[in-house]
Amino acid sequence: MPPRLKNRFRAIWLVPLSLFLCALRVDAQQTTAAPPNSNASPSPTPFVFSPQTLADLKRLQQAALSSDYAYKQVAHLANNIGPRLSGSAQAAKSVQYIASELKALGCELQLERVMVPHWVRGEETAALIQFPGQAENTTQKIVLCALGASVATPADGITAELITVRNFDELKSLPRDKVAGKIVLFNYPFDKQMAAEGRGGEAYGEAVVYRSDGPSAAARQGAVACLIRSVGGSDYRLPHTGQTSYADDAPKIPAGAVTAEDADLIVDLVRQGPVKMKLTLTPQQLPDVESYNVIGDIKGSEHPEQVIIVSGHLDSWDLGTGAIDDAAGVAVSMEAANLIQKLHLKPKRTIRVIAWMNEENGLAGSKQYGKDHEKEWSNHFAAMETDGGAGHPIGINIKGKFEIKKLLAPVLAVLQESGAGGTNFAEHIGADIEPMEKAGVPAFSPIQDSRFYFNYHHTAADTLDKIVPKELAENSAVVSVLAYALANMDQPLPR
Repeated sequence: MPPRLKNRFRAIWLVPLSLFLCALRVDAQQTTAAPPNSNASPSPTPFVFSPQTLADLKRLQQAALSSDYAYKQVAHLANNIGPRLSGSAQAAKSVQYIASELKALGCELQLERVMVPHWVRGEETAALIQFPGQAENTTQKIVLCALGASVATPADGITAELITVRNFDELKSLPRDKVAGKIVLFNYPFDKQMAAEGRGGEAYGEAVVYRSDGPSAAARQGAVACLIRSVGGSDYRLPHTGQTSYADDAPKIPAGAVTAEDADLIVDLVRQGPVKMKLTLTPQQLPDVESYNVIGDIKGSEHPEQVIIVSGHLDSWDLGTGAIDDAAGVAVSMEAANLIQKLHLKPKRTIRVIAWMNEENGLAGSKQYGKDHEKEWSNHFAAMETDGGAGHPIGINIKGKFEIKKLLAPVLAVLQESGAGGTNFAEHIGADIEPMEKAGVPAFSPIQDSRFYFNYHHTAADTLDKIVPKELAENSAVVSVLAYALANMDQPLPR
């Protein structure tokens, strides 16, 4: 993941546990975080929504809360298709499936071509072959996974001494000869307490820089491989994968993530004396593959040229089946289209459902959409992205002018009926809609309970059982109501 995305997680999930508790008992006005230095003062809500639109929003909300369509979509993507890493056969199958489903909903379908990386995970083994207190003729297995984009070790592996550092400063303080020829472990912990307080994104943002930048930092000082402590809160010795990146000014060295338990083991043994590891990682970077962003439009009845994006990403990492990251986001976006069509509603603006390809290891789908549509940004009325799992929603994140909250007050009142009427102003909403954010398009996402999300994120435990059907339906309600409200506003959003 590029370092620039660090603030994404600080912005989106910087919502403390107190906000979740407050959402159960206070008015939406009290759960709003205003932009810094905002001088906005209370004023009467302007007439933005017709009585019919408000009635339709309530119908949408009730229909979403009782629908199992989104859950069935997640189940098919996670169970029937499985992990959907860019370039894989499963990713290609998921494109075909979502395209057929959107067409069945009556959407105008477009498959927009994008070339995506095709990285394939190989053998992943590691063992401590020398360590203090070792019994004769024994080793200790280390549980790990390769990081996305990692280069391979030689086929017979690398055997080298391990050194551990907590952060970049500690690494830089070491003489080069203390690092050269060794395997470096960055032991920067994911803050579970912060996550338990509802600030998992902030904890993730602090730790993820070691996944993205650690390998090149270690290579600059002569390391032969780099390991990181997994970026996430999983227990039970589960490693978290994720994308790394290689700087142009450093050699590419193999990179992996060890479990939190194995990181603790290594650190303890290194404190006692020299430790050697045999590490084997055999991933392959194959030629890029043709894939697609899957796009389904419900054309607007009055302003078809004006577009509201409703989206999630279709690709996933390959260890689990990508249920929470991000079949859920795709499914709730599809649910919005399903319910609007099922209730025979007529959005005034075009609602565009997008299942993005290659969010996890390259953002090629987002970048290609930006290239193809940048001349249309003035007609992109708003953009929504759901990429934070499927936890209980308490409101909406907003990137845009503070006046937007006032304009959406009637919508927030509808959402508050299911406890989702809060607002939070964020610096950044989502990686896939970032080109639109930069162009000034107002952006939105559900505020979700993220306390448990990072326990499963990018692990083999990202599976269908982590989806709570009721909470998924609540997310569908937020996305559907907001999408239709934006499509039927009687005045534009400020930019």
